[in-house]
Amino acid sequence: MNVWQNLTLLAIMMTYAGLEVGTGVYKEFRATRDDGKLELFMFLSLIVLVQPAIVAITVLAGRHFFPQYQNALAALPWWAIFGIFLVADDMTQYWWHRISHSPKLWPLHRAHHTAHYMSIRVTYRNNFFYYLMMPGLWAGGVLIYLGFGSIYGVYLVIKLLVILGAHSAWRWDEALYRVRALRPVMWVVQRVVSTPATHWAHHALTNADGVGHYKGNFGNLLFFWDVLFGSAHITQQYPPAVGLGDDLRFGSERWYNEMFYPVMQSQREHSALRFGGRAYAESETASDGVAMPALESAQS
Repeated sequence: MNVWQNLTLLAIMMTYAGLEVGTGVYKEFRATRDDGKLELFMFLSLIVLVQPAIVAITVLAGRHFFPQYQNALAALPWWAIFGIFLVADDMTQYWWHRISHSPKLWPLHRAHHTAHYMSIRVTYRNNFFYYLMMPGLWAGGVLIYLGFGSIYGVYLVIKLLVILGAHSAWRWDEALYRVRALRPVMWVVQRVVSTPATHWAHHALTNADGVGHYKGNFGNLLFFWDVLFGSAHITQQYPPAVGLGDDLRFGSERWYNEMFYPVMQSQREHSALRFGGRAYAESETASDGVAMPALESAQS
């Protein structure tokens, strides 16, 4: 299943990458070498190391401590299994994502927001330990042990189609909002699954334009969790800029600090990626007109 899963992931990513290149939007990325290294190494570490290791650990632990439960739930109907994945994986990821915007966990998620462009390449741009600690990945391993392995592959394909599309520089929803006949459909769609409009807002450089909403829109596959738990912000617009204001002021962090904090810590004067450093919360505007964050303790 892992080989099939990875090949399918690659095919989906290549399709979105082709759309980004074919439409020319990739020319706006202005990505640095550190951006490329962080995105490549995190993607490879997730699919080659972290996810396979979590599945292997949970399966081995299950066989050792609970051998009687292996494939115990395999007879459940597919719709019930899919529903369990939505809760055990997608809803837990919503909450993991949401609490990762708190001061203590922000350094483990900060890397996902440091790109000043949107693209499928940003999707798995994160800290190594962010994924290693993600509850949904561990829950997925347990569910595979209980007999959900065949449905898991299908679930992942659907989830990847949505979350890669939500990060893509090719904004698939943009034209659909302008079609009058589709307005009722899109009203429902944007409240059920993550779209470029809602997820780009989460990556916005600032909330000051009324579009940005980086303290909400946390959903991955289902945007419905944001609607249900009160963190949704829907405008059908896209922020003019994404990224982090402190990087614009103080310079970008090195890729290895973003990927391996707290093992490797930043040397930047103002940084959340070192013990005793500072995280940021938007509350002031710099002289150049860019909304900049005020200092806030990363350890509070």
